[in-house]
Amino acid sequence: MSLRATEEEGGRMVTRGDEFDDFVRGSSTRLLRTAVLLTGDRPAAEDLVQEVYERVYVRWRWIKGAPEPYARKALANLVANRWRRKGRKPEVALAAGHDRPTPDGSDDYAVRDQLLTALQELPPRQRAVIVLRYYEDLTELQTADALGCSVGTVKSQTSRGLEKLRLITEPAILEGLR
Repeated sequence: MSLRATEEEGGRMVTRGDEFDDFVRGSSTRLLRTAVLLTGDRPAAEDLVQEVYERVYVRWRWIKGAPEPYARKALANLVANRWRRKGRKPEVALAAGHDRPTPDGSDDYAVRDQLLTALQELPPRQRAVIVLRYYEDLTELQTADALGCSVGTVKSQTSRGLEKLRLITEPAILEGLR
């Protein structure tokens, strides 16, 4: 059966391509945000998400169950491959004003801004673990599976990443409260 083969669903004809289109519409915002948090570079994140969708499309008929975990794992692998590439450019922190919401005057905005800036200062592996565990709300096992590492590595990278985030953000947050 081809990817565009039709099936009857609820009295209308649905193609497998329609299912893929629905998946893209439903997951694009989450995957793009995750990619931006992992890379710190929106254009690179957009390219990675596009590549993830290409990979998912090619394997669409063989993906069992929900496709989003498969796509998230593919994204994590692509980002990890970026880290490993020889001669790659170093990670670049977000430029001032890049993808930031309009300030609303609340303390939450300042804390969020400091956290995003601090997140970009973490090494790539720690950043990936923090984003997948706390932004994507994955379990340690799911995070380990997505990154292709052990649960122990996830635990140690999470601990180190959170400690670095505390060292970076707490003094700035406390200074802002005075």
